[in-house]
Amino acid sequence: MTLLDIPWIGGAARLLEMAGVLAILVGVLIAAILFARDLWRREAGRDAYDRFRANLGRGILLGLELLVGADIIATITAPLSFESVGLLAVIVLIRTFGRGGGPRPSAATPPASGRPSGWRSGSRRFPE
Repeated sequence: MTLLDIPWIGGAARLLEMAGVLAILVGVLIAAILFARDLWRREAGRDAYDRFRANLGRGILLGLELLVGADIIATITAPLSFESVGLLAVIVLIRTFGRGGGPRPSAATPPASGRPSGWRSGSRRFPE
């Protein structure tokens, strides 16, 4: 028995694709709503914009993770050819080296307040 013989695998790949697109759309919508909320509260424009970009990036990244998973499933269930193997190799390369985004804050350097960065007093969770 091969993966091609399992009937629901192709449907699972299509379902992951739909979930990926939905995650991106919902992520964009939530990021826009939170950005509008920050502007309504008259928060500093630069801070609101930075949070908007971070929230937007989270939604896009989640959607792309799902889409990559769907592509991998679709690729490994298709009959193997040089084209499909090359496509899978490109997906893996992009997934491995395409993360970019510049330097990230180090977990070894705590913020001056002694709380995790982004923590708001009176809040039990991290901000969006």
